[in-house]
Amino acid sequence: MNSEQTSGLYIHIPFCLSKCPYCDFYSSISLSPLPHFLDALFKEMAMVRNDFNSFDTVYIGGGTPSLLTPQQLENILVKIRQNFNLIGNTEITIETNPADLNQSSLESMREIGINRVNIGVQSFDQEVLGFLGRRHSVQQAILAIEASRKAGFHNIGLDLIYGTPGQTIESWSNTLEQAVAFAPEHLSCYQLTLEATTPLGKKLQAGEFSIPGEELQYEFFMRTSQFLQEAGYIHYEVSNFKKGTDLASRHNQKYWDHSPYLGLGPAAHSFQSIRRWWNHRSVDQYIATVNAGDLPVEETEILTMEQLRLEALYLGLRTKRGINFEDFKNRYQYDLFTEKKKMLGKLQEEGFIRIQDGNLCPTPTGLAVADSLSQI
Repeated sequence: MNSEQTSGLYIHIPFCLSKCPYCDFYSSISLSPLPHFLDALFKEMAMVRNDFNSFDTVYIGGGTPSLLTPQQLENILVKIRQNFNLIGNTEITIETNPADLNQSSLESMREIGINRVNIGVQSFDQEVLGFLGRRHSVQQAILAIEASRKAGFHNIGLDLIYGTPGQTIESWSNTLEQAVAFAPEHLSCYQLTLEATTPLGKKLQAGEFSIPGEELQYEFFMRTSQFLQEAGYIHYEVSNFKKGTDLASRHNQKYWDHSPYLGLGPAAHSFQSIRRWWNHRSVDQYIATVNAGDLPVEETEILTMEQLRLEALYLGLRTKRGINFEDFKNRYQYDLFTEKKKMLGKLQEEGFIRIQDGNLCPTPTGLAVADSLSQI
């Protein structure tokens, strides 16, 4: 681990008012444990307050953090600042559902120091929102984005999903056009993937609907990349686009380059040096363990140099900047350029990668098949 890397702090708020049928993230729709959860969260903060030096990103995710009251959110930020060293200009992000947002709630978020809001729009097509089981309407999404600007947010991210049953390139392009019209600083465009255990995953397996095949998925991906780049966005990671050089999700980048990060709350993951650990995937078990005076860690793994190297290859090839051969060699004791010279030459010929100034970078075509690319 590079000693100069500053850590990221992730807070998992494991509550939702309703569960989206495509979502595989851990959350509960019973809000009754919420006060006890917050007490446990603050205790967990106190337990680990000296484990990391300093943080320059905070990400409040979920679940649906925007269902918290302004006072609950403020209490979380107060406790974070009491327990951890946040350096100047820390990026503080909150994930939100459009149905929860109004100018008053957004102004409260700004006042407590949140400076980046991520809005789970998913689509500007009401039919798609219905299929995805979202509890907000297109109109609510539009009002939420407008209210975010009026509340003074200058760093707004929108999440969108494509590749739903029956969706055409044209209808997806309409959603992209509407998104770009708001000039958000960041866009995350995710292809719909369904885990077998989710309600929609089960329906897919039962043959109740189908999702686009590989060729159409590739077309969606390339259309998204081309459209957003023409609109002035930088395609800096497989699913992520930024409006300017300084507008990437600084927090998410920590996951992609093996920076240290601390995750608090049920099912949250942490990483430091060669160690990764994660918390119990249960609100009740999390609360009970913390209240017993123990860390709520379910499991820990120590990563070998080979595991770190394979992860770095996989994650690096999902980013536009790619992999610097010299940095990779120094950090993972592996000369990627020499060891894989023949394969790299073949991939370059086929247009999946380019090698320039000591860097291995995926082309747009390479980004579209990044997961396969990392198998070199």
